[in-house]
Formats: sequence, C-alpha cells, structure tokens
Amino acid sequence: MYLEVNNLKKGYGSDAGAVQVLKDVTTSVGKGQMCVIQGTSGSGKSTLLNCIGGLDVMDSGSVKVDNKEIFGLKSSDLSDYRRDNLGFIFQFYNLIPNLTVRENIQVCQYLANDPLNMDDLLEILGLEEHQNKFPSQLSGGQQQRIAIARALAMDPDVILFDEPTSALDPEMVGEVLELMKELAHTGITMLVVTHEMGFAREVSNRVIFIDEGRIQEDEPPQELFTNPKHPRLKAFLSKML
Repeated sequence: MYLEVNNLKKGYGSDAGAVQVLKDVTTSVGKGQMCVIQGTSGSGKSTLLNCIGGLDVMDSGSVKVDNKEIFGLKSSDLSDYRRDNLGFIFQFYNLIPNLTVRENIQVCQYLANDPLNMDDLLEILGLEEHQNKFPSQLSGGQQQRIAIARALAMDPDVILFDEPTSALDPEMVGEVLELMKELAHTGITMLVVTHEMGFAREVSNRVIFIDEGRIQEDEPPQELFTNPKHPRLKAFLSKML
C-alpha cells in the first residue's frame, strides 16, 4: 500500500488531564485511491490527518508514505516531507488577504522543487478571469478553489482534505465537491474528512468510520452504507442520511 498507518496513538495533555484521541489506529490507502473518513465530532478524524500530515507528532506507531517512515523525523525533515509529498486543504481557506489569486498560488510554487504550471492551474480550476482579484472579492467556493490550487501547485503525491466544504454556503458546496471528483481521477492519493454522504458514496474507494479514537469500520462505500455493523455508525448514518 502507498500510505500505511500502523498502531498510531496520539493524546493531548498530561497526568490526570490527559486525553487519548487516537488509540491504535491501523489502516492503509493504495496509490491513487480516495479514502473518506467519517465520524462524530471529537472522534479523532482531524487528528489522524494531522498525524499523517506531520502537523501533529504521534505518541507511538508508524506512518509510511511510499515506504518512507515519518515517525521520529526531525522538524526540518518533517518540513521537507510536507513540501515534497503533501497538499493540505483545511475548512478555512488560509489565504493571504493582500495578495491576488495568482500571488497566493505563487507562494506555494516558490516552495516546490518542481511546481505545476501556473496558467494550467488557473485554467483547470476556473480561476483565469479572477487571477488578479483579491480573496475578499471572491465567493467562498472560489476561495476554496484557490486553496486547492495552492496545494496542487506543489505537485503532491497525497492531498489531505479536512472538512473542505463545512465553511461554505450550501449552494457553493456542490461546486467544490465537483472539483474534488475531477481530482479523484488524476492519480493523486486523497484522504477526505467530510460529512457529505453522497460524495462518499459516489467517489470514494473506501470509507473509514472512526469512533472514540478507533477505526470501527473500514469498507468500500457500498458495503459500509448498506450494511453498517457498528451501532454508533448506524446511529450516525440515521442522522446524516
């Protein structure tokens, strides 16, 4: 498998106030696959992405990308790992407000060893006519497209999406999800934390359900949605569907 997570543990705090967020999480994702991660609030979804992305340091366990172990890497090596391998899309766009669309994307191009072509990115993401505008002049959906363009500019092997549509108005959600569907066919490995059930059904290769820091189900979407086994997943689906 291209991405392998084994016995990952992560907690916060110490002594009596310590909270164990991830408890022996093990999973894997093939190259070019899309894996959707779902679960209730506080179940550990974002922490899992942050550990895979090297933003949080895991307490123990293993995360390998293309057979390269990231557990135990020094801070400088983690920075290189993120630069060379990853794109990260957050629910908030984290754009630089006083830079234009083009300039926001160029920030990431400057960091990459072999960045994608700017004009190609603008065309693919439908941002050509907006390239000289500032983020405040654009809709939420368009701003999220800029964030995706910045991630793609690095030519990543893996893109991590953490609730990429949760800050959008309902009419803009479909716009971003359609773009993500297109990306799913490009060969990039994608992990997506989202509550969008239709998207998970239609596009993902696998769906992981996390509850209380553990992976309770890890199945192809058809199996997970039509035959859920864990009682918390059944309750979760009854609320979301």
